[in-house]
Amino acid sequence: MKVLVPVKRVIDYNVKVRVKADGSGVDLANVKMSMNPFDEIAVEEAIRLKEAGKADEIVVVSIGVKQSQETLRTALAMGADRAILVTAADDVHTDIEPLAVAKILAKIVEEEAPGLVICGKQAIDNDMNATGQMLSALLGWGQATFASELEIDGDAAKVTREVDGGLQTISVKLPAVITADLRLNEPRYASLPNIMKAKKKPLDEKTAADYGVDTAPRLTIVKTGEPAAREAGIKVGSVDELVAKLKEAGAV
Repeated sequence: MKVLVPVKRVIDYNVKVRVKADGSGVDLANVKMSMNPFDEIAVEEAIRLKEAGKADEIVVVSIGVKQSQETLRTALAMGADRAILVTAADDVHTDIEPLAVAKILAKIVEEEAPGLVICGKQAIDNDMNATGQMLSALLGWGQATFASELEIDGDAAKVTREVDGGLQTISVKLPAVITADLRLNEPRYASLPNIMKAKKKPLDEKTAADYGVDTAPRLTIVKTGEPAAREAGIKVGSVDELVAKLKEAGAV
């Protein structure tokens, strides 16, 4: 079985994001970029499936700027077999919207015919949590989102999902789209020998036009701002005083 894993280049999760002075967006000058953490978990899960004999090839895909090559090389160093880069923007500040990404991925799925697509549940830059679901709808495949456990059994995938009320276990028929949650696994570090080997692994370059997909944005960002500063807490002397304060604040 072939497994397809989309990955996205985002600001590293350890970096404090800075907003441009004019509020037009986020400042990316001299900022460390890395693979979206949820996508890293998805890559790790695909590698584990291959190590368990459930998959025989892992293809990673990134859609965005040319610099996303670095992200793909990281995935190849972790253990993916080959990569596809779809250049869909020239400016690093341009974020390709989920619908356009899903449409391009759908075309790639038609070409590659994978038995499973594993995505990160969301990207940490826009937090849209939409690409996996849109891809599932475009393909007409089953989906299992927010996966914290995955087990392949024949032509079905048994998935434990993290939902508001706790955990839900479902079975979806393959081929399917699965989105990885935080507790699915802990990604490995790429070793130096594997980093060197990754440089020789195949990486195909395409454009959005090759797939006939219009990536023009449908949304307009009006303004970007810093989140409000957290207010200082207060100390209370007793449970009764705590309850009284909560009532004043309308919390109870």
